[in-house]
Amino acid sequence: QLQLVESGGGLVQPGGSLRLSCAASGFTLDYAAVGWFRQAPGKEREGVSCISSSGGRTKYLDSVKGRFTISRDNAKNTVYLQMNSLKPEDTAVYYCAADSADRATLIIFEYDYWGQGTQVTVSS
Repeated sequence: QLQLVESGGGLVQPGGSLRLSCAASGFTLDYAAVGWFRQAPGKEREGVSCISSSGGRTKYLDSVKGRFTISRDNAKNTVYLQMNSLKPEDTAVYYCAADSADRATLIIFEYDYWGQGTQVTVSS
């Protein structure tokens, strides 16, 4: 069964950090771009960051540049999103997704496989 599973979400105070993980099972991420997306209550899902299969290309939403870092460990079939200096506006359900065409964009419909999401809440 092809599956992406996110973990690492939780409640954190403003200015804090979290590291999200996206682990694949049933298929390899070696040749896929992986993106992180988020959806806040009442808002549309938006692309946060993505990374190409080799890790050589990355993209970030403007509002997270300098605070979030995406990385991948193909040996562990896992992609990470390190989130620092978190703000209340980062509160959302975070999803990872894989694009087998390795396009590495923040365009939602280009992604084939999706995880179930992990909640990130930034609040004092």
